[in-house]
Amino acid sequence: MRTLYFDSFSGISGDMVLGGLIDLGLPLDSLKEELAKLPLKGYQLSMQEVTRASLRGIKFEVKITESQQERSPAEIRQIINASRLSPDVKAKAMEMFDRLISIESKLHRVPPEKLHLHEVGAVDSLIDLIGALIGFQKLGIEEFVSSPLQVGRGWVRCQHGNLPVPAPATAELLRGIPIYSTGIKGELVTPTGALIISSLVKEFQPLPPMKVEKVGYGAGSRDYKEHPNLLRLFLGEREKAIEAAEERVVVMETNIDDTNPQILGYLMEVMLEKGVLDVSYTPIMMKKNRPGTMLSVILPPHLKEEIAALIFRETTTLGVRYYITNRITLQREYISVDTRYGPITVKVARRGEEVLSYAPEYEECKRIAEERGVPLKEVQMSAIKSYLDNRERKKPKG
Repeated sequence: MRTLYFDSFSGISGDMVLGGLIDLGLPLDSLKEELAKLPLKGYQLSMQEVTRASLRGIKFEVKITESQQERSPAEIRQIINASRLSPDVKAKAMEMFDRLISIESKLHRVPPEKLHLHEVGAVDSLIDLIGALIGFQKLGIEEFVSSPLQVGRGWVRCQHGNLPVPAPATAELLRGIPIYSTGIKGELVTPTGALIISSLVKEFQPLPPMKVEKVGYGAGSRDYKEHPNLLRLFLGEREKAIEAAEERVVVMETNIDDTNPQILGYLMEVMLEKGVLDVSYTPIMMKKNRPGTMLSVILPPHLKEEIAALIFRETTTLGVRYYITNRITLQREYISVDTRYGPITVKVARRGEEVLSYAPEYEECKRIAEERGVPLKEVQMSAIKSYLDNRERKKPKG
């Protein structure tokens, strides 16, 4: 799978992303040609090779040549809808701006239709964001992975005055994402950079096993003497698990004997929505011969504090225990198969090239069974038959 890894040791911004993509081989002329499909005027694009703390990188720049006005959410949507961009780029850009609009509306307590997007609504930010989506598509990137983000410290000057780093909108966009600061002064993660990362990246971890084809460096505006203000991008093919994948996880547990079971059901749903990997309840006998329940949660390490706080808030427990361990997982693949009832997703577990198990997605089968008034097992068997037939047809003959 063609993978882009963001090594965000000095944060991320839209212009750094585009500089890095150009360094990876995205032609500037091709980018200009695609961006010309936007109904935007009054800007020029340029790039140059620069050094940041003795390391080279590409500085991408949007030069504003005409005075620009603030834009409302409706105007931004109109710009995207009126463009001749590819449907995929338009849809993703719209999704990302809608998410940002929702956050800004909440932060400023202003209805979405009355908002004016200052920084991210400006021409340069629109170009950075949509240009990045164009670049990802041009380079054929299918998967995005990132390191934790270095956010910087201090204050940043913007339309609303001086704001703490990371800026409020940036902080909201970075919810659930691992961040840190080594004390570098300045805004290292911009709202545009946070919007790109939070919308596309599903895994935050050290550089995963992958066959690296190219490494690109996108330069930020500031040049720190002792720290290279660069975003490093690794482009390559991510190696699929030959045997099985191993990852670090947190196991969190607590014993409960006086919480309403309805709350426990609700708690499980909320934790799964927040991204935990598994939740289970085990009946146990507690002190004074009281029947109780042990809550066990497996979660990514960066969710530890959030999930602990959620357990304290929703249950009567006074403490949780946790430990960090490894788990080994099979490679999982989701395949859509055509059946007499319509398309159904089948989850396939592999170990290298060997298929170890497969099962149709329960919720899809349940929905179809209810809509069609047919037995659930019939829908499941139809999906399994279609999957096996497809696999048989793909086997090499002879």
